[in-house]
Amino acid sequence: MSKKRDKKKRRNLCGHRAWLAMGTIAAYAAAGSGKAAIVYAQNTKSNPNGQAQLPVRRFDIAAGPLDVVIAQFEQACGVNVQFSVPTETVPGFKSPGVIGLYTQEQALKHLLVGTGLSFAITGQDQVTIGVKNAESIEVHGINTDTLALSKFPVPLLDLPQSVNAIPKEIMEQQGSTTLRDVLRNTPGISLAAGEGGSQGDNLTIRGFSARNDIFLDGMRDFGSYYRDPFNYEQVDMLEGPAGVQFGRGSTGGVINQETKTPQLRPFVNMDGAFGTDITRRFAADVNQPLPDLANGSAVRLNIMAHEANVAARDVVENRRFGIAPSLALGLQTPTRLNVGYFHFNENDIPDYGIPWYFNRPAAVARHNYYGFRENNFLKTDVDMATAKVDHEVNDHVLLRDQLRYARYKRDAQITEPQVNTKSSGTITPSTPLDQIQVNRNQIVTDSVESFLWDQADATVRGNLLGMKHTVVVGVEGGRETSSPIRTTYNNPNAVNTVPTTSLLNPDENQLFTGTPYISSNTHVTTWSGGGYLLDTVELSRQWQLSGAGRWDYFSADYNAANYTYPTSGGVTVQYPVFHQVVQQPTWRAALVYKPVPFGSIYFDAGTSFNPSAESLSLTQATAATPPEENHTYEFGSKWDLRGGRFTARGSLYRTQKENARETSPTDSTLVVLAGTQRVDGVEAAVQGHVTDRWELLSSYTYMHCEVVKSQFFPLSVGQPLANAPRNLFNLWSEYRLPHGFEIGGGGNFVDSRRASSTVPNDPTTNLPKQVPGYWAFNAMAKYQVTERITLQANVYNLFNRDYVDQIHPSHLVPGAGTSGLFGLKFKF
Repeated sequence: MSKKRDKKKRRNLCGHRAWLAMGTIAAYAAAGSGKAAIVYAQNTKSNPNGQAQLPVRRFDIAAGPLDVVIAQFEQACGVNVQFSVPTETVPGFKSPGVIGLYTQEQALKHLLVGTGLSFAITGQDQVTIGVKNAESIEVHGINTDTLALSKFPVPLLDLPQSVNAIPKEIMEQQGSTTLRDVLRNTPGISLAAGEGGSQGDNLTIRGFSARNDIFLDGMRDFGSYYRDPFNYEQVDMLEGPAGVQFGRGSTGGVINQETKTPQLRPFVNMDGAFGTDITRRFAADVNQPLPDLANGSAVRLNIMAHEANVAARDVVENRRFGIAPSLALGLQTPTRLNVGYFHFNENDIPDYGIPWYFNRPAAVARHNYYGFRENNFLKTDVDMATAKVDHEVNDHVLLRDQLRYARYKRDAQITEPQVNTKSSGTITPSTPLDQIQVNRNQIVTDSVESFLWDQADATVRGNLLGMKHTVVVGVEGGRETSSPIRTTYNNPNAVNTVPTTSLLNPDENQLFTGTPYISSNTHVTTWSGGGYLLDTVELSRQWQLSGAGRWDYFSADYNAANYTYPTSGGVTVQYPVFHQVVQQPTWRAALVYKPVPFGSIYFDAGTSFNPSAESLSLTQATAATPPEENHTYEFGSKWDLRGGRFTARGSLYRTQKENARETSPTDSTLVVLAGTQRVDGVEAAVQGHVTDRWELLSSYTYMHCEVVKSQFFPLSVGQPLANAPRNLFNLWSEYRLPHGFEIGGGGNFVDSRRASSTVPNDPTTNLPKQVPGYWAFNAMAKYQVTERITLQANVYNLFNRDYVDQIHPSHLVPGAGTSGLFGLKFKF
């Protein structure tokens, strides 16, 4: 009965939020659907008083050969374009394309950026494009690129780095409801389970942990929470050390979430979905232009309510709610302001899965839940406010500034199941499983984290010494804080007071009788800042040289109250105080060769660093430890095919951590920079429209990851790194059939993974702690009932494969079983 009451209470809570969300959406739809707004751009140059107004159009023209791009422009605008250059040379020019709302003249400027051509209006609906001369108007401007990041101002084809961009259309096709689901589409990435001190998304990129390398619109998203893609326009994975662009961290790469922003066209998109794992999900995206406000403004609201169980897992529940309003002012002026607020909360019954049994996953039913139904929870609240201003000084200079304040609240009590094979001489690999009890380690934390940051930069395009330069120069900095209170259930004699349970038949309804003891109350404050300069030089039409440098200052102050409880009674409190200052330069350099306008070959090298306090945590052992240093070398090639509608790329790379931190196994206060870790890899990826009806997204990664040197763990030399599979493969294919039908499907292969880099073998079996590789397949079908209504069905883990999805040295999280998600989409 308690289970029913608990679920009913949660359903009521989620139901109230969902009804509130739908009521809000209905109000916006009623306000915005009365008539279509005609949007105009102010021609302030020809008419300072703003009397003349030029109509704008929404352009969606991908990069490609100039003849293909101009043909699309002619069709969109109903104009005739003539060339004053030889016709046979036109396909050799590469246009960056144009995406967004622009006048015809503005769109043409964007289309001709980097071509050396200019245009002239030669008559009504008549345009002539030719080579620039002394009388020509210089056509520069800031190119709208695939990445919405100011530190990457060149087209992806010219960017000498492996970048994978997953747009919202792919997320919608796959019915993605978590960031982890989105990232399964990218190469070189594997998932890790939550840790004791932190929960939320935990990732490994190119063999190195990326828990602290998740960004939101170019700023660090530090909070420990499980992210939902309801407000994503795109998710980018930038591989390789990126200290120059992002500061501390980024050994294997970074994840950047691009949020949805207001647009100058009205629309209302609503999605409702129900699933076999009791999923109930509602999401809406409402945009309303305000053409009469500040020379072109708009508001946008994204909202989501989600509740679901996990297929083939008992007890586990996920409940989330999010809302993200935003306002953009002056969209058709040189100065644009975008302000947004993001609120997200989750109230889950969390899952730390099943225990290890010596060196392998325990051979138990995958639905086994070892926690306490009534006492395990994970509650997070995220509140984030962001203001961003862009100012185009002229066609050559763009200034930007972005300010953000974020607050992350987390309250959790999670059970980590452990078979304590080390302390009990009665348990061996041959012990019958029905005779084994599981310790229920309680991970209890109540924490608040904050983030205050400002990022200012300038993008400058111009000529120097006869060569074209694209320069980004900027500064950023701010304060981050973390204040966790942690609780233990070990009594003064270090005995766990939480009841154990059977390994084969755990009782999730068992009464929780543990006695809590506060173990620590910690406060960490960091102040950090960095200055950077990035320059891309066009040496000729075929050669580009880029270089970048950055200097970072990072200061961390740690103070805590650590509690111990002597057997004689009372409590003893210690107040450790630590301070760390890191000043570190990083650099990046690359050379790009373009044998044809739609292809590039590049070589890239760069560095990054990892201070011991990068996750806002310090100890006596790590306070004086210098940062780890990372180097990368990458050789690769990129190709834009079918006029930029299909891309292919490949790369060879080496990433090496020169001085990995190691803690002495006999003295936890001794930490040295004594290890070397290396990853050599090869990667290939294709993405885009193979034909007008067939879309493909696929990648393959091979990684040879190993410990090269270790002072405290010499037996680990030559062994693989933790959570670094040798082979990774993903495929997603979607085909549009006649009569409004679409079908899609794909799968993922993740090779076997080890739990630890420095302690590779179990002491009893002398075998590595390792999980086997797996395949998992998904499918999708869609039917467009009308122009505004679409039905969609997704099936996940099509063949009900039993596999380990997320690993940690102390526990394992199984993948979900087969489930179906059925949705109805409305577009107005």
